[in-house]
Amino acid sequence: MHLDHAGIATDDAADLAALYADLLGCAIAHEEQFDGMAVVFLDLGDSYLELLEPLDEDGTIARYLDRDGPGIHHLAFATDDIAGALDRARDLGVELIDEEPRPGAWGHEVAFCHPRDTGGVLVEFVEH
Repeated sequence: MHLDHAGIATDDAADLAALYADLLGCAIAHEEQFDGMAVVFLDLGDSYLELLEPLDEDGTIARYLDRDGPGIHHLAFATDDIAGALDRARDLGVELIDEEPRPGAWGHEVAFCHPRDTGGVLVEFVEH
């Protein structure tokens, strides 16, 4: 596995994308709306920043922003075998938020591990 992206919760993905594009000299690689969010991916060469803006005031990202404010929401790790990654997490006693993969951005399959078992970090597996 390798780091695929860091997800950052924000109230304004377009504004933050413009800042990071200038600050880091990177380009927007992908934008979409799904699951009550606007999502912008910035290409860092070997990984991405994923900017997450809530479009639904009751959605996951809106609740995160209300509770914790803007900032890093999750770290995502790319895998060629998401089912195997979930099995390994189960074998290690890691609580899963997603027992089975579900659709994520860019049409990839994703699954999350609970942060209480991963050092306080929301961990995402993403299968390309």
